[in-house]
This record gives sequence, structure tokens and C-alpha cells, in this order.
Amino acid sequence: MDTHPGNLAARAAEHFSPVIGRYFERSWSHGIGHRLFDTDGRSYLDFANGIAVTALGHAHPAVTAAIHAQADRLIGPTAAVGYSEPPVHLTELLAATLPDPIDTIFLLNSGSEAIEGALKLARRVTGRPGIIAFRGAFHGRTIGATSVTSSNLNYRVGYEPLLPNVYLAPFPAAYRDFGDDEAEATRACLAELDALMATTIPSGSVAAILIEPVQGEGGFIPAPGAFLRGLRDRCDTHGILLIVDEVQTGYARTGRMWAFEHAGIIPDVVCIAKAIANGLPLSAIATRRELQERWGKSAHGSTYGGNPVSCAAAIAVLQTMEAEGLVANAAARGAELRAGLDRLAAEDDRIGDVRGPGLMVGVELVRDRETREADGELATAMLARCADLGLLVLTCGPAHNVVRWIPPIDVSAAEIVESLELFGEALRTVEVERTA
Repeated sequence: MDTHPGNLAARAAEHFSPVIGRYFERSWSHGIGHRLFDTDGRSYLDFANGIAVTALGHAHPAVTAAIHAQADRLIGPTAAVGYSEPPVHLTELLAATLPDPIDTIFLLNSGSEAIEGALKLARRVTGRPGIIAFRGAFHGRTIGATSVTSSNLNYRVGYEPLLPNVYLAPFPAAYRDFGDDEAEATRACLAELDALMATTIPSGSVAAILIEPVQGEGGFIPAPGAFLRGLRDRCDTHGILLIVDEVQTGYARTGRMWAFEHAGIIPDVVCIAKAIANGLPLSAIATRRELQERWGKSAHGSTYGGNPVSCAAAIAVLQTMEAEGLVANAAARGAELRAGLDRLAAEDDRIGDVRGPGLMVGVELVRDRETREADGELATAMLARCADLGLLVLTCGPAHNVVRWIPPIDVSAAEIVESLELFGEALRTVEVERTA
């Protein structure tokens, strides 16, 4: 076995768990700005961001300075014994980004934990058992989060029985299931939801409806605004809590601070993670205060949630976003990215669809544009070819045929141009190994 320090994959073979799935077997050394460097010193334009986590890039000076300063002052969590400045300050800043009446923040460590906590809150506050989620969704890997996840069968197999009283409704995937007709997708999927509550679980037994405004792992599929408004109406009518999973879509990813803003709705519960601390573990559940008061003292908790170093980093993220106008930057750079990808699609019929708001863009690759047959083998080959050329992107979707673009939210126009040139070169030169 090669034990050279630079060959981390070889070193990991003996003791590192084989369970974690990886897009690449490359060995990484460090990151600077929007570049990730391997142990051979080669740089890559990082449009993967650890799956939308390092939204301000690597070693961002303001975030790094905040981490260093807080590490010298206080590292250990204090939530169980009182208060420290960073978590309190963070909740003030975070609440200010959310619409009224959402004003109360519960700090945790990961997206999965935020989902788990939100499900617990919904059941305890409403006194109802039922949870409705959507097919193709990804909400996390813990048992509760797995129970509302169906983006990949492997995430569920072997873990039954999962959380009871969870019901999956169809998601309005316009391109894949409705011939690009968003209005029909909305009508049909709301009708299916109504039928579910008329035949399978009565609306009076539903605690919450949980949705990603843009499905992530499921294929970077935006929910039509009319569909989200339809969910809000049904929740209001039946006393159901609307939980919006903003773990991947939040923090300007879609060109708005929060993806639900595109639809003009206000959820009851918002789950936040990923970009919140630019790579340090942190997440949050945001609601109106009355809901968390009804949840009750000690009804939920977290030893590490709201760690002061993570919170210091998160404060620097929000301050940087405000100072540098990064919500607007994400919208502008996203429009440039979409325009460039649309141009490539016009020249290459292997691109079936380009979709998604802001800097959350999916490129669906197909074998045949008419039949829309998914081409996961091409997408896998494109990831490898892009990396060889110096661009890191990821895939998603049930057939792994959607190339997902999640650049840093402070990406420059020049970097967008560079990424499009590399992607175009990959399309021209990719070689696909087909299985029999």
C-alpha cells in the first residue's frame, strides 16, 4: 500500500470507515478562496463547496479571524449552564433576516438535527402524529430525517421500521413528470395531497407538512410558487404546521436570502444549516416564539448546539453577506450562469433541462431529448472530466444524471465565465463508459 502522505485515499483504506460515499477519491490539502488544492499542489475551482457548505469559499479572512478570536476566548458550549455572547448575538442577527413573526432560534449542529427537532416540535405542539413529506426529498440521515427522505432508496433500506405516521406525497417535478407544465404539476400534486388527506390520514391528524423549496438530492427541482402557496393555504385551513427545509436553499443560494421568499409565503418552521457557519457544524430551527414556548422547557436539547466558535463564524458570515451585498451577487451571478448553461444546452442535445434559481442550478443530462431518458453514466463521466480540467461540480437526482452547480455566493463574474468554459470543454471531450 502506498503510504505517501499525499495519498490519503490509500492511507484511509485500513482504518477509515468505508461507509461514507464520495464523489471523488482525490486527496485534498487546503483551500484558498474559491480554489481547493490537492496534495500534489493542483488547484480546482470549487463549485461543490462541500455540498453548499463553504458558501464564502475557503479560509475567508473575516470568518477565519472570527474563529481565531473566539478560540482564544471560549471554545466549549455553555447552553446548559447559561449564556455566552456569540450564540446570543447570532440569534439576533439571524432572526433579523427572517420575516415576522419568525423571531426565535433554537441552535443545533447539523441539518439532520434541525429536521429531527422540527418534527418533534410539530408533534408535541399540535398533539397530532402525522407528518407529510414529498417523494424525492432529502432531509438527512438520522432515523427521523431518514423517514421523510426518499431521494435514494439506499438511504432507507435496512432501517425499517422507520418513524411511524409519515406519508409521502408527489412532488411537482414539472420537467420529469409533467412535460414542463408547472401549472399542471401544481394542480395534479395538490389534488393528490388533498386525496391523501381525504382517504389515508385525516387533515386533523397531520402535525406538519415538510418541504424543500428546491429539492436538492432529488434533482435540483424547484417547487412552483403556486404549489408552495397551495401548501400554505391548506396548512392554514387545517391547523397544520408548514416546515420549510432551507438547509441547502437558504443563505442566498437561490438569489433570495430564503428560497420560500420567491413564493411570497411565510412558513411556521424554518430549518437552517450548511452555509450558516461556512463549514463549522451549526444549524438552527426558526419559528415564532409562541411555538417554542408551547414546545416547552427541556422538551429538546443539544450539548454542542450553539458552540461559541461556530457561532462566531456564523456571525462573520451574516456580516459579510450584508457588507458585500451577497444576496444580490448570488442573483446576478446565477443569471449569468443560467444564461451560459442555456447557451450550451442549445448546442448540445444531451442537456435535457437547465433549471433552478440563483446559484442552485441543475443541468439534467439525457440520452434522448425527446424521451428524456436519464443519462447517469454521462453525468458521472462529466464529473470526472470536469475535475480533470480543474472544476468541481456534483451530481444529484434518482438516476444521478443531474449535474448540480452550487458555487460560492460571493463568486465573481470571471469565475462564472471560467466554469462555463471548463464545462463546455468537458462536454466536448468527455468519454463515457457504458454498462451492458
